[in-house]
Amino acid sequence: MSLDRLDLSSPVARLGFGLAAVGRPGYINLGRDRDLPSPRTVEALRERSYELLDAAYAAGVRYADAARSYGRAEEFLAGWLDSRDVPDMVIGSKWGYTYTGGWRVDAEVHETKDHSLAVYERQLGETRQLLGERLDLYQIHSLTVESPALADTALHRRLAELAAAGVTVGFSSSGPRQADAIDAALRIEVDAVPLFRSVQATWNLLEPSAGRALAAARAAGCEVIVKEAMANGRLAVRSPDLKVLAEVAAETGASQDAVALAAVLHQPWSGIVLSGAATTDQLASNLAAAGLRLTEDQLSRLAALAEPADEYWKHRSTLHWS
Repeated sequence: MSLDRLDLSSPVARLGFGLAAVGRPGYINLGRDRDLPSPRTVEALRERSYELLDAAYAAGVRYADAARSYGRAEEFLAGWLDSRDVPDMVIGSKWGYTYTGGWRVDAEVHETKDHSLAVYERQLGETRQLLGERLDLYQIHSLTVESPALADTALHRRLAELAAAGVTVGFSSSGPRQADAIDAALRIEVDAVPLFRSVQATWNLLEPSAGRALAAARAAGCEVIVKEAMANGRLAVRSPDLKVLAEVAAETGASQDAVALAAVLHQPWSGIVLSGAATTDQLASNLAAAGLRLTEDQLSRLAALAEPADEYWKHRSTLHWS
């Protein structure tokens, strides 16, 4: 199966659900002490994942996003798929990071990165063991300009074989040079055929620097998936620095998070925008973005929130796993 199965004709279907925040006990999103069950056992987070997936599906969400490094996210997603009648749910996952946190919030190292062919083959096998033929999209996790995956022709050929078998092949990007990484990846071809048909990137009101490259990706026929649209929770909190976001929220009668997500949905190149909600209330608030229409004036005012990319990613690197 492939990402082509996804029907984005419904506004809410343009919102996907990402399991980064609930597939493992520790992550860098703000407010986790308030949002997650205590204690954060495997079974407690499995139950929370199922609850969120049920609510998302009932609301019309049809894309779920996981990764090998999201703790037990693939396992939780596979169990939910096996126990529900949801044949139209489209599933994406990622390889390239290995979870090393041992189900501890205070782990010294939570994940390790390796974009080698050997890791791809190992992790594809692990993903297939859990998700089987339900895998529609497989992505290189956090591709950067420094990644050896950009020049590894043996890896490219193996990825092309996966694409030929019907799975959409894509990548996610990260860091202040996302646009450069996207540009470089989109130039990769195997037998004169573009390798990547999906791009997942960070884009939010604080960090919009990848917008130009994402527009080019969309123009080249790639699906565009936006992650971290809430800036790891920064855009959901009240702050003097976010005064204009609060003002637009008051004008529309919506929550700050809905406005922040709606701003992404309004970008002409955006396809799927991920919610990383950890509670059903957060999810419902996020999904309200699908019905929110922002004016050009409001979008222009919100654009003033943008930070220099280097500054944004420097701040993100200081967020603690909690």
